[in-house]
Amino acid sequence: MTPQKVTSGSAATLGAHHDGAGVNFAVFSENADKIELCLFSPDGKREVARIALPERSGPIWHGYLPGLPVGTLYGYRAHGQYAPEHGHRFNPNKLLLDPYARELHGDWVTHPATLGYDEGSSAQDLSFDPRDSAPFVPKSVVSDPALFEGMSAGRHNCSDMDLIYEAHPKGLTQANPDVPEAVRGTYEGLASDAMLAHLTSMGVQAVELLPVHAFVDDKFLVQRGLRNYWGYNSIGFFAPEPRYFGPDGLKGFRQMVARFHAAGIEVILDVVYNHTAEGDQRGPTLSFRGLDNASYYRLTAGQPRYYVNDTGCGNTLNVSHPYVLRMVLDSLRFWVECMGVDGFRFDLATTLGREDHGFDPRGGFFDALRQDPVLAKVRMIAEPWDIGPGGYRLGAFPHEFSEWNDSYRDTVRRYWRGDSHSAQELAARLLGSADKFDQGGRRSWASVNFLASHDGFTLADTTRYAKRHNEANTENNRDGHHSNFSDNGGVEGDTDDPEIRALRARRQRNMLATLFLSQGTPMLLAGDEFSNSQAGNNNAYCQDNEIGWLNWDSADTDLLGFVRVLSVFRQDHIAVRQSRFLHGAARKADGHTDVTWTDFAGEAVAWRDPGLANLCLTLRCSAEAPDFEPDGDVVFIAFNREDEDTSVVLPTPPEGQTWMRAIDTTSHVQEPRAEPEYEAVAVCANTVAAFVLISKEPEE
Repeated sequence: MTPQKVTSGSAATLGAHHDGAGVNFAVFSENADKIELCLFSPDGKREVARIALPERSGPIWHGYLPGLPVGTLYGYRAHGQYAPEHGHRFNPNKLLLDPYARELHGDWVTHPATLGYDEGSSAQDLSFDPRDSAPFVPKSVVSDPALFEGMSAGRHNCSDMDLIYEAHPKGLTQANPDVPEAVRGTYEGLASDAMLAHLTSMGVQAVELLPVHAFVDDKFLVQRGLRNYWGYNSIGFFAPEPRYFGPDGLKGFRQMVARFHAAGIEVILDVVYNHTAEGDQRGPTLSFRGLDNASYYRLTAGQPRYYVNDTGCGNTLNVSHPYVLRMVLDSLRFWVECMGVDGFRFDLATTLGREDHGFDPRGGFFDALRQDPVLAKVRMIAEPWDIGPGGYRLGAFPHEFSEWNDSYRDTVRRYWRGDSHSAQELAARLLGSADKFDQGGRRSWASVNFLASHDGFTLADTTRYAKRHNEANTENNRDGHHSNFSDNGGVEGDTDDPEIRALRARRQRNMLATLFLSQGTPMLLAGDEFSNSQAGNNNAYCQDNEIGWLNWDSADTDLLGFVRVLSVFRQDHIAVRQSRFLHGAARKADGHTDVTWTDFAGEAVAWRDPGLANLCLTLRCSAEAPDFEPDGDVVFIAFNREDEDTSVVLPTPPEGQTWMRAIDTTSHVQEPRAEPEYEAVAVCANTVAAFVLISKEPEE
């Protein structure tokens, strides 16, 4: 390949696109003086051509190479100022990943040559490093267009109150003996027969996967013999992470999505568009920094050598820039239209909505999403915080978003631990956190309720450990959350004491029952259904091993069976999964209020009592529901946090009906039974009990 063969090509589509006769290359850089396309031998070890892209249309550099085949390996070198004090870090000695690359060839190697500066220099990042980084970075691949054809563009036809299952792409199956060994820890393994059977048995309707965008292991982790297990260190927003490839390579991802869809399960991706793997001014030059540092990143006002760090990860992607925003939107559409995914969970979503004046729910990023004809139809979930100014924004996102509700998690943990004032807070969380979300026409599904997520204690560890045990992270146990609101029952960690073990099992059942009986969207952390433990590690981001992987051999099958019962109950009873908020308004149909709070004697709740521990609520369909929606379902729920058995007065049932105890967390075995009429019924200590109306048996 010689430079004379290149023609102008087109700036219309960014990336490298094969049209059957050749390849069009187009890349954004507003501040570069020249962009060179570098072609490599099939093994990626030898640079065989270096061609300056001949045309610039605005900030898009482009060129067309006829005869270039699918599978060609390439990268870019960008020429321009190396002036970090002015925000520019061009260094043509660094081979750069195409931001639009859909496949990578080779691995990232932690090496000083990937730095744009000489780390041994007293001038630090103001110095300039002349070493070629090409031997230490993957090459971009000219993908076969056929790999991305024929995929449906996102289903999203399930209810927004459906059960979400958060899982790690590798850790879910790596140690599962029922998954074929060849596909454990891979995309194919996620949708293997064994996993589909497991997920469908629990009524899971959406799998939310931790990041699958290509990412890099942090230098400090590599030096400690660890890896970035969670993957929140993205570098390629269009390329599936190769470490999860199975026998079918990239095709395995689309096969996974197709199998999930065939089983009635959506695929939601956890996406990290708030920062990149290049870190702060001391980080490597891998792609964006070398192509146009001043455009891709938010730099400190008056000191553009440094990066705004609202993410806590060293840098912040500048989605306010039109071409950076375009890249994010193009990436999202690619995963929907070409890879078939159904929605996204946006990591540190506050960062994406922050304009120069602060967080703005009507900012450019949100406006662009909502007007996009493809993206406006998919499920969107926000992690509603970051560490920037005013970063905690729970309840402040546009109505199209649902949001991770950490207030729900903390409240449920505090209530079952026995904290004062927690019962009052629990009441709000049980009803979809209307105090935070009932505004601007939002629905109760906006609250994504969870007991645990990848970040923090698992549900089991919430009942086993009073403090974190992150020594394996090699940070002297300083990392991870301080406030876990956990309770070990009197012994830290594993124990053979039968009373403590029974207490912990009951606590897990109580919290799971609370989750499935709450209004909003329930999310279950993978493994919580069978009491998976991480040995007290509440920050297993670097534990690509038995700590981070699910331990299927020790699965509590009794707890799993209980979760299956809870899921069926939730699906069968619309009263516990309504889309509208309940405020105790009178229903037109029968004059009853849509929610009624009582104490165990059937009287008004003493809300001012700081030691309030027991609550009852009667749920009916919303007073605001239109006539065409299902109605008639009634559920009575009693929460007994006391250490003693007590009795509860059930509401008087309608003529011809009686109450049936359908859920009781006293035991993992559920035996629904009709209750005596007009009498107080027993509710055991530390128990959740749910009752439903059934028709009376005819008298003989």
